[in-house]
Amino acid sequence: MKDLKFLAEKLSERLKQPLPGLESQLIMASKKRLKFPFRNGTPASARPSGVLILLYPHLEDIFFVLMRRPDYTGVHSGQISLPGGKFEPEDRDIIATAIREAREEVGIMPSAVNIIGKLTPLYIPPSNYIVTPVAGWSDQRPEFVSDPREVDEIIEVKLTDFLDERHVQTRRIKLFMGLSANFPCYYIDRNIIWGATAMILSEFRVILKEIG
Repeated sequence: MKDLKFLAEKLSERLKQPLPGLESQLIMASKKRLKFPFRNGTPASARPSGVLILLYPHLEDIFFVLMRRPDYTGVHSGQISLPGGKFEPEDRDIIATAIREAREEVGIMPSAVNIIGKLTPLYIPPSNYIVTPVAGWSDQRPEFVSDPREVDEIIEVKLTDFLDERHVQTRRIKLFMGLSANFPCYYIDRNIIWGATAMILSEFRVILKEIG
């Protein structure tokens, strides 16, 4: 618990400084994404959304939670993501969006979340979302309750595993419409974390390594 609070304080101070940004996200980008002309800015039509990176103590270590989307007919079918979703008019700000969605999807109580700060927003072309990652911490492991309509599986990731270089790999991944391609990913406990989630976590990983 002491280590988690210390890490949260260091992260909070770091997130107030200029962020690693796009270049750190591109470490885990696909070749197709690297060709996309998003360096010129985000389209005005992009829909704002927020996701939550929640650090919490568990098994004498620090973890964060991901979730696997159900299989459906769509581009994000079965993918692993951070809890989160689109901004709604009743949300005070994008932080409120991330916290509300985390409550709805995996049962994280808003009162348990201590906000650390925000990371660099990432534009996702297939869904036309501009996603703001929100970092937070909790002094206890949440009692996860998943929404079966939105979550097929809750995945808890140990921070030390996430930082282990052996888990940064390239894997062939099946895509929408039966296609497949090689993607950079995090391969942890047989879970393949790729795409926008991997890009968001890439910046988070760079920051964690910066602060030691």
